[in-house]
Order: sequence, then C-alpha cells, then structure tokens
Amino acid sequence: MNIKLIALDLDGTLLNSKKEITEGNLRALKRCIEQGIMIVPCTGRTSAGIPKEVRSIPEIRYAITTNGAVVEDMEENRMIDTRLLSWELALELLRFVDSYPVMYDPYIERRGITEAKFFNHLADYGLSPVLQNLVVNTRDLHPNIIDYVEKQQKPVEKINLFFGDMQLRQKLRTILEKRSDILVTSSIPNNLEINDPEATKGDALLRLASHMGIEADQTMSVGDGENDLSMILKAGVGVAMKNGIEEIKEIANYVTGTNEEDGVASAINNLVFGAGM
Repeated sequence: MNIKLIALDLDGTLLNSKKEITEGNLRALKRCIEQGIMIVPCTGRTSAGIPKEVRSIPEIRYAITTNGAVVEDMEENRMIDTRLLSWELALELLRFVDSYPVMYDPYIERRGITEAKFFNHLADYGLSPVLQNLVVNTRDLHPNIIDYVEKQQKPVEKINLFFGDMQLRQKLRTILEKRSDILVTSSIPNNLEINDPEATKGDALLRLASHMGIEADQTMSVGDGENDLSMILKAGVGVAMKNGIEEIKEIANYVTGTNEEDGVASAINNLVFGAGM
C-alpha cells in the first residue's frame, strides 16, 4: 500500500485505558516517520490534550482536533482550517442545556472552558478517574461559562456534554438531532459532542491531505468510536479497533486488535509494512 498519511484517533485507539501510549505503538509511529509517512492525531480533544509523548515527536506536526473543527500546524501554533460554531449559536445551545442536569464545556481557541459547579463535581456526571484527570489538566476555570461565551464573542470549536443520567442523554440527543445547523456525535457512552455540520474527522482528513498534496487513497485512518465513522469511510483504508463500536467494525476495511493489545501497531505493521501478510 502506498500510504502517505495515517490519521489516528486517541482515546480507545492509540491510547490504552490508562490514557497512555504503549512502547509498541510508539515504535510503530516512529517506523512510519522513518519511511516518510505522516502521522496525524485525529481527536475530539484539543491539541493541548494530545499526550506529550506524541506531541514531542518533531515529525508529528499536524493535528486534527475537536472532531475536525480545527486542522492545525502544531509547530507554528497555527490553524490551517476551521469549521466552527458561531458564538451566538453556541450561546443558544448552552442556555438550552443549562436547564438540564448536564455538564457542559465549550472549546474556545483550543481550550476547554469550565466552571466550579462542574469542575468540583466531575464524578456526578459519570467521568471516570482517568477522564477526570484529563479534564482537570485541559480546562480553564471561569466563574460562569455562559457569561464567558457571551462576553468573549468568539467562535466555538465544540460543545461537550457529559451525563450522569443516560435517559436524559437520549432525550437531549433526540431533541438536538432535529436541528440542521449542528452535528451531534459521541466518543464515549455517557457524552454528546456538538459541532458545526462540516466539522467531521473525515472531511478534515481530506482537507489536510489536499493541503499536503496527498491523494485520498493514500490515507489511512484508525478509530473506535462514533465520531470516527466519517474518517473510516473517507480514508483510503479505514481501520477499526476490535474494542470499537459495531457500526465502525461493519464499515471498516480491516479490524485490528484492541487498544490494550497495541492494535494500532498491529494495523500499521500488517497493512503498511506487510508483516504477516
């Protein structure tokens, strides 16, 4: 295969359950880089949430973040392409969800925004200890989220919602999905993620590939969750994790091992370098 760009989801894919990248996966990434293959983190996180073991590799320069809302050059700290929610639309959505017992945090200028009523009660919204630690390290604390968005009047990359009540999650999803001006996806069972309709990992992957002069059939993507479906469909080769949702395994070209079994490394070694084929 003439693969020139590999887009990798992080949570449930490149990272194990401890949110760590294993030595096996790291070796596979470095092997790709040695062969001139671009490695691109493709995540619902911001670039600040990409593990330092990945960001510290100089050749990993580009990232697709907040589900495709931002394509960025991490070396130059520059956004190449954006598909954002207007601040007015974000404010309307935040005011709507504020009437329910749900945790919400918008992403503005590549930072998550939170407030004390959520920050000090993360477990109440179903966040695991590992995820709580991620939130603590990647959010900016402000007195009131809605007031902040209204005063800043800056576009919003994504709105994250976390639920302690799964029936409420389904109720709000049903309501929100009736709108044509937003895209609703999910990356873990107890969250919802709201983006601009054009902010998908798949579309962002193709835009970055075009920017780099790479054809769509020269791209490969690996993912596990609902927000990875678009990039599995649109990449030249779409790879699903064994621990992924059934929908993603059904549409993938290849199913690799789990994120606890160095599934990313296995896919790279088998599909890109032909090991065991």
